[in-house]
Amino acid sequence: MYVCGPTVYDLPHLGHGRFTLVFDVLRRYLLFTGLDVTYVSNITDIDDNIIAKAQREGRSEEEVAHEFEERWWEAMDALGVLRPTAIPHATEFVDAMVEMISELLEKDLAYRTSDGVYLDTAKVNGYGLLAGQPLESLRAGARVEGNDEKHTPLDFALWKNAKPGEPTWPAPFGEGRPGWHTECVVMSLALLGEGFDLHGGGLDLKFPHHENERAQAVALGRDFAHHWAHNGWVMVGGEKMSKSLNNFTSLTDLLDQADPRAYRLLVLRSHYRAPIEVTPDTIDDAQRGLARLDSLARRFPQALPTMPPVVHELDGDADAIAGFRTLMDDDLQTPQALALIFDLISAANTALDEGRSEDAQQAASTALGLAGAMGLEAKSEESDIDEGALVLARQRDEARANRDFATSDALRDQLQALGWTVEDTPSGTELRR
Repeated sequence: MYVCGPTVYDLPHLGHGRFTLVFDVLRRYLLFTGLDVTYVSNITDIDDNIIAKAQREGRSEEEVAHEFEERWWEAMDALGVLRPTAIPHATEFVDAMVEMISELLEKDLAYRTSDGVYLDTAKVNGYGLLAGQPLESLRAGARVEGNDEKHTPLDFALWKNAKPGEPTWPAPFGEGRPGWHTECVVMSLALLGEGFDLHGGGLDLKFPHHENERAQAVALGRDFAHHWAHNGWVMVGGEKMSKSLNNFTSLTDLLDQADPRAYRLLVLRSHYRAPIEVTPDTIDDAQRGLARLDSLARRFPQALPTMPPVVHELDGDADAIAGFRTLMDDDLQTPQALALIFDLISAANTALDEGRSEDAQQAASTALGLAGAMGLEAKSEESDIDEGALVLARQRDEARANRDFATSDALRDQLQALGWTVEDTPSGTELRR
């Protein structure tokens, strides 16, 4: 798998969080089924935005890229995203990019202008395939740039000639730096070889970025990605999240204010190709779902998987496991798979309450194992809740058991005054921030 990574010039936003979670879930599921997975995701560490930020702040491009790459990995670690097998940086592959551009020029598939080197898209068989639109439509909608030397508006820069104050690399066609679309095609082929299985990223990358990657490989007769997957938009207040719409929301802010697992649960609740709405209400609702999962783990701590589960090692309800696999094999139907897991949670609690301990244990083991297969790890400990709050919660449970609702309400108010959200669950009072 090759999944386009970030351009590191700012804090990661919610869209970044979604695509990393979507492909982390896919990767984990493939591992769960017993497949070996090589997962490559790049870091774009040279780009117009990085250069502009460095110039505004009087810093080097390396300093900007290093700072925000660190912030990126802090957020990914908080989300529980597995680190890629390989993390190529664009600046490490410039020589290979120069070689590829030279080959395109030699074969008359690219041409030079006063500001760089461009791919001649008219010479690429099937250009626009990923976009799913007629070429005439793409030409009509192409962004107009200030370069009248381009053969067609769809032609894109493979190489940008050197400008004063910008970092440059030597090349036989002139000092400069690679274009963004050239970076990923070179890195993916270098690390995964031709004919790799899957290329993924956000829907905004489908065209032109992914199409332009594909075009370079096709032009050179290289066997590129065999499958493509693109996740849908993140919506904030009914609009697509976008810096241009001034509704850019930092992922780090969300992670500071909520359980990071809540965002994973919210992502799982929608099909990966559908849009998701990220608001305080949807995150709070996801946290209530987490409370049910954690409550199960506390009732059945022995059912927690000790390592990332693999299907043939999961000792649970065979029919439920088969149903989960059928849903996930069908283009990652995570909403239905998640519903199956929460049905198992209800079944486990009901069976335990009715004294059917063997049935309860099987349902709990299956639910926690399948949740773990999607990276949704349950927590059985209460170490983040101080002892004083736990004592009040236990006292409240006793009051409720004795139908002393006045005391129960007073204790709830006391806990809320201490900053806790108080929820009633089948297993008792649940506390969270």
